[in-house]
Amino acid sequence: MNEQLQLMIDWIEDNLNNQFSLNELSIYMGYSPYYCSFKFHQVTGISIRRYILFRKLYLSTKDLANNRKIIDVAFDYDYSSQEAYSRAFKTVFGISPREYQLNQLPIQSFVKITLNKDEEWCKMDVSRKIEVERLQHIHSELFDKDVLNILNGQIMYENFKDNRLMGDSDYAPFNEAMCVNATTKQVFDKEFIYTRAFGHHDSVENYINKVIDPLDNLFNKEYKCIVLWFGEDMFCQMNLLTLLSYLEQSGYEGKVFLNSFREDEFKVNQTELKLGHYYSIYKEVLVHHTKPSNELLPVMYQAIDIYLNMLKEDNEVVKYISKNKDLTTSELIKRLFALFPTVGYGDSQYIEIINKIK
Repeated sequence: MNEQLQLMIDWIEDNLNNQFSLNELSIYMGYSPYYCSFKFHQVTGISIRRYILFRKLYLSTKDLANNRKIIDVAFDYDYSSQEAYSRAFKTVFGISPREYQLNQLPIQSFVKITLNKDEEWCKMDVSRKIEVERLQHIHSELFDKDVLNILNGQIMYENFKDNRLMGDSDYAPFNEAMCVNATTKQVFDKEFIYTRAFGHHDSVENYINKVIDPLDNLFNKEYKCIVLWFGEDMFCQMNLLTLLSYLEQSGYEGKVFLNSFREDEFKVNQTELKLGHYYSIYKEVLVHHTKPSNELLPVMYQAIDIYLNMLKEDNEVVKYISKNKDLTTSELIKRLFALFPTVGYGDSQYIEIINKIK
């Protein structure tokens, strides 16, 4: 079935700039329209129309970055008007096409699905060192000793620290999963530590050893600049939001850079951030589970949308697991990693959901 589904995806990609017709796809495939829709959703976890929407809008950002006229981009991707294209763009990315064109802010990538025999996405592995060297030519001052790099997770931290990828600067890991369990308004205080440890079914002592102690430099040293290395997915972006909230609460006055990246090819988008509204967003989203009232980077806006949807009992991940309960837990986890890269959950988060459903 993988070969047939890949043919379906290839046909969709070849016809992205045309008005989609499920009947034409079904004729090409030799299956009924219902069967095409059902199999696509069953394997990929997303509907055909939603896949097309995301792919078109993601590809259109490249045209916008090349300063093409917005109305021409709209027509090229089969929108009836510039207004219709702009509405769809803002719904997905949280900003207008014009705002993106002017600022080229980081967004979540939505690349073409490529299936191999194990129904997993093919991934590209590009050296982190090469990409970091490119960044050094842009901002050499970020490699000084007065800079702290906070990296999402222990593995990335060890890789950067052991290889001194950022020169004489300091390194710290953020080992958390803010996208699950309750949190508190004040970040990293005693109530926060107790609440997070309880949610993770861990002791306060273990939580402090794993999460708080590694951030000692953040708490006790002064830096002219802090560089935050976080992926595009929801998991990483909720961690990022938490750290930005802490920087506001602690009165940090230095520069803040976000190095947002895709895990599969480690292509970094570097953006200087201005503090001032992240704490209010943190309270709205992670404490009260409501939509933010402030404008955001598109990549965080998209992540928050995923986060709020994941809080629903009938979210896409739950639906997929429910439909595939006959698979082993290890097979399910393998598929979930491949099918829902924008969620960014780890093994433990998926195992908890699987056990609840099974």
